[in-house]
Amino acid sequence: MPVDAAPRRGTRRPWAACRAAGALALAALAGCGVSETGPTEAGPPARGGPGVEGPEVTRLYFAHRQGVWPATRPHGGDTDPQTALDALLEGPDAAERARGLTTRVPADGQRATAEPGDGAVELHLPWPIAELDSVAVSQLVCTVAAAPGGRAHGVVVRVHERDGPTPWEVVCADDGTVTPRAADGALP
Repeated sequence: MPVDAAPRRGTRRPWAACRAAGALALAALAGCGVSETGPTEAGPPARGGPGVEGPEVTRLYFAHRQGVWPATRPHGGDTDPQTALDALLEGPDAAERARGLTTRVPADGQRATAEPGDGAVELHLPWPIAELDSVAVSQLVCTVAAAPGGRAHGVVVRVHERDGPTPWEVVCADDGTVTPRAADGALP
C-alpha cells in the first residue's frame, strides 16, 4: 500500500472541514435579524419594463458598434409613427452620441413617412431598399413599429419603397433586426 493512500492520524478529511464550515454558515444565517412582517406601504406600483414605456417616452433605434440599439426619449403625449420617424431622422442627440449611438439612415434631405394602417404600420421610403444597408432598414422599421405602444416586436410594418412594385411586410425582432413576415402571417 502506498504511503499516501493510508489516512494519517490527526489529520481531518476535507469533507469534515466543509461540513463544519457549512454548519457555522447555517448558524450565522439563522440569526441574521430578519423578522416576520406583513405588507408594508412602499409607494406606487412598479411601471414599465423592457419595451413597455407607455406614452411618456419615444423609443428610437440607432446604430451602434454592436448592431441596432434602442434609445428612449421623453415625449409629452402619445407617439405616432411619424413623430417617432421624424425624431429618428434628426439623428441621435448629444447624450445618445456620447453613448456611441449613430445613424445609418441617409441624411440627404428626403423625407420618409409613416402612418398607422389596417393591421400594420405603413412606412413609405424615398430610397430604394438596395441603397440602404441592413442597419438603416432596421432603424427605420423598428422605430415606426415601436411608436404605437413602445414595443416593436410583433408589429407588422408594410414597407413601400420608392418605385417599388408592391409593399413587403416585415417585423422587428427582439434583437432589433428586421425579418420578413411569414407567408402564413405568423410572426417570427
